[in-house]
Amino acid sequence: MEIRDLRPEEADRAVALWEECGLTRPWNDPHADLTRALGGASSTVLAALRETQVVGTAMVGHDGHRGWVYYLAVAPGLRRGGIGRHLMRASETWLRDRGVPKMQLMVRQGSADVVGFYATLGYTDQETVTLGRFLDPTLEARRRAGVEQPT
Repeated sequence: MEIRDLRPEEADRAVALWEECGLTRPWNDPHADLTRALGGASSTVLAALRETQVVGTAMVGHDGHRGWVYYLAVAPGLRRGGIGRHLMRASETWLRDRGVPKMQLMVRQGSADVVGFYATLGYTDQETVTLGRFLDPTLEARRRAGVEQPT
């Protein structure tokens, strides 16, 4: 298995993998997220490849002090084979090589298996709450529509 920066021509496969893994949300444009990450000086998307096939991804970036990982995805049929672990280690190395001292990630509530995976890699609850707000009212309206249950 090879892990390297995702190439622009592989973007559609990465987004399809994110969708297949249930990582996308209606209020986030995954293609725009990917384009921003690949175009940023402090971010990238790492790809795990078997032969020529993208079988995993990890979006990694930093603010100089804290690194973050998003869109960690492994093709469903290949899970529990070490790809996610290798992507996380590659993300840590990418950040360490840039002098970033800490790595963080967010897990959606109710994802006990995912939390368990990260715990096996040494990640712990940092006893913080992540708050956010969309600055674009259209995106906020999409988020609300995507999470509110019909009455």
